[in-house]
Amino acid sequence: MEVPRTLRTLRRLDWRVVLLVVPGTLLAAVAVDAEDIGDTPVITRHLSHEAILAGRIGFSELFAHGRLLFEADFNRLDGAGRPETNGTGTAPRPRREAMDAFNRISGPDANSCLGCHNKPRSGGGGDNVANVFVLGQRFGFVDDFNEPDPLTGEVPGTLRNVANERNTLGMWGSGAIEMLAREMTADMHAIRDKAVAQARRSGAPVTLSLDTKGVNFGRITGLPDGRVDASQVEGVDQDLIIKPFHQKGVVVSLRQFTVNANNHHHGMQAVERFGLNSDPDRDGVANELTVGDITAETVFQAALAFPGRRIPRDPAKAAAVQRGERLFASAGCASCHRPALELNSRYYTEPNPYNPPGNLRPGDFPGSYQFDLTRFGEEPRPKPTRDGRILVQAFTDLKRHDMGTDPRMNNERLVQSGVPTSVFITKKLWGFASEAPFLHNGCATLIGDAIDAHGGEAAASRAAYLSLSPRDRACLIEFLKTLVVLPPGTQTLVIRAG
Repeated sequence: MEVPRTLRTLRRLDWRVVLLVVPGTLLAAVAVDAEDIGDTPVITRHLSHEAILAGRIGFSELFAHGRLLFEADFNRLDGAGRPETNGTGTAPRPRREAMDAFNRISGPDANSCLGCHNKPRSGGGGDNVANVFVLGQRFGFVDDFNEPDPLTGEVPGTLRNVANERNTLGMWGSGAIEMLAREMTADMHAIRDKAVAQARRSGAPVTLSLDTKGVNFGRITGLPDGRVDASQVEGVDQDLIIKPFHQKGVVVSLRQFTVNANNHHHGMQAVERFGLNSDPDRDGVANELTVGDITAETVFQAALAFPGRRIPRDPAKAAAVQRGERLFASAGCASCHRPALELNSRYYTEPNPYNPPGNLRPGDFPGSYQFDLTRFGEEPRPKPTRDGRILVQAFTDLKRHDMGTDPRMNNERLVQSGVPTSVFITKKLWGFASEAPFLHNGCATLIGDAIDAHGGEAAASRAAYLSLSPRDRACLIEFLKTLVVLPPGTQTLVIRAG
């Protein structure tokens, strides 16, 4: 079908950008014609979300472009840097030039996603040297800890009052994780709606248990006037939307995570949040990341390989692993680090219906993009069950828990998105043995130290672990060491090696 287009040509130093704009849409298409000598942008082609939806860009091309964006060392010609805005994109800052373009704490602090997500390869976790400083991006430029906080006006005085230091998480299997969160959210919304409907019919409050995929999130009470009492909700916000990303569980989708991170860490601004043909950071470059670009980078992360198990060939070690797996369950670790959750649909779809404003949402474009997690993406991939479902062996319940007062665990001072400093979403253990160090800020270099730091809701499991004999504790750790990122192209989720 022919679509009316308006051609505009913008000159960016020594390269040209041609925008094909469709009235009534965020962005239709972009093509870039760049010189290939001298300083050039890394990204010489931008994708059209409309072309993706129309099927003119296949999965392989979309995945490859997403990888390019994820691994690209963005430069000034791409639009890297945000000289006049902070990392939230909500406030101006005094212009920064040259050596002040980067800032380790408030950002931009990285040239590429790969710079932090690289263990054991692209898409993974990161060493302590790549730790990020969450919430520091609200500052224009962190240089003096006596500079007043732009939100509160208080003087931080120390780094811990400026930002929360976090270790980089791996993005393996993230498409399945996001879809699990969506299905669990839909289940809880249905329970909430059922409670309200029953309360209206009966004229009295109705309280129902919030259970989804074997995980309980407390109780919700529907009131006869259509309101709800969410005071007994546990482990999730009162909107009942599971936010599976960030270590606090505060980001809804890979897309939101990607838009946030590109602006915070690289100063690369997405059209869907910052507007078409706008330049809010005043770096001289507009339309730095198109809607199609963000879709590609999101799909790349959604289609990364599933982690798996590496079982030792040595019979004695294999026996220790088997015993350790049983001890992991009997100690109660598996009550939160649930070995598997079942995903009803094997399809990943974009965009997420629960995306907050500033990120692509259903209705912004007609239709959605989807792909089969069992057929497309990096290998190893999961195999569907006979009824088309996927067993996601991520060792999490996607629920937030209070982890107690141990200073190795509860060592942050800034509250992120209303989540108390002692509360974290259950860490996904699949692949974690390939991504040392451990805990949210990488302060544990041994798996045993990470277990020992648990408290709060995990205090009983920690006590059970410590009550084991030294050999049984070693067996449990030996089991956890099998949860690895497998070599690329592996055909199965369980291998024998060593």
